[in-house]
Amino acid sequence: MDKKPFHKISYGLYVICSRNAKKTNGQIANALFQVTSDPPTVAVSINKQNLTHEYITESKVFTISILDKKTPLPLIGNFGFKSGRDIDKFKNIHFKLGTTQAPIVLDNTLAYLEAHVIDKIDVGTHTIFVGKITDAAILS
Repeated sequence: MDKKPFHKISYGLYVICSRNAKKTNGQIANALFQVTSDPPTVAVSINKQNLTHEYITESKVFTISILDKKTPLPLIGNFGFKSGRDIDKFKNIHFKLGTTQAPIVLDNTLAYLEAHVIDKIDVGTHTIFVGKITDAAILS
C-alpha cells in the first residue's frame, strides 16, 4: 500500500492540555475533529505513552488551544518534542486555567475549547477521547 496519500490530508495544530491532582501538562496534536454540533462534541487522538494521556484518563478533562498557522517553532517544540515528565512545559508560557482547571495556552492561540470526556475508544497505540465542550472562546 502506498502511504503517501495520507500526507495529503490537511490538519490543524493544537495544544491539548490536561491535569492531574497536582500537575498540568500539554502536548501538540493534529488529530482532532468535531463530532457533533448539538451538543458540541470533539474527538482527539492521544498516544497512550504520553503524559497528557495519563492526565486525561485520570481527570477526564482536556483543553484545546487552536494555534495560529504562524506559531513559532520554539512553542511547537516545547509542547511537541519534550516530555512533561522531564520539564515544566508551562514555565515560560502565557496560560490560564479554564473552568476545568486544565491549562489553556494563550500564546499564539486563536481560540480554545474545554471538554469533559464522555467516551474513549482504544485504537491500539492511541486512545480517541470524545469530549463534550463545556466552554469555548475566540482569543484573536
